[in-house]
Amino acid sequence: MKITYNLSQIDDVAQNIIASATCSQLLFFGDMGVGKTTLIKALSRALGISEPTSSPTFSLVNEYRTPDDGIIFHFDFYRIEQPEEVLDIGLEHYLENGDWIFMEWPEKVLKYLPEQVTEIHIIQESEEKRSLTLQNKC
Repeated sequence: MKITYNLSQIDDVAQNIIASATCSQLLFFGDMGVGKTTLIKALSRALGISEPTSSPTFSLVNEYRTPDDGIIFHFDFYRIEQPEEVLDIGLEHYLENGDWIFMEWPEKVLKYLPEQVTEIHIIQESEEKRSLTLQNKC
């Protein structure tokens, strides 16, 4: 599925992604500044998170509780230098729980990620316009 959108439409795009994703583990690919974190914030709002969300660039993972007692885990692997570092934070345990998992910079740790995921590739078309491709591999 391909979606082209303006940033003002991001909440609608997030609803569309939630409805279309067949896996709860979403991998976000795209250049620095393309809007991965902005999209993840919109996805979190769509799942009922009202508290402020941010990228876990330094902590590697943030956890948010949804109103229906679900959990969203938001990973940012940008600062990972060696893929094995994700084993130190127990990534495999996060992946086993079945909750929503949003992962930025997954290309840095692909060998430790499951094959059954939803991939989202974001491209910046202009300052306000983005396009994304969603591919379910579940």
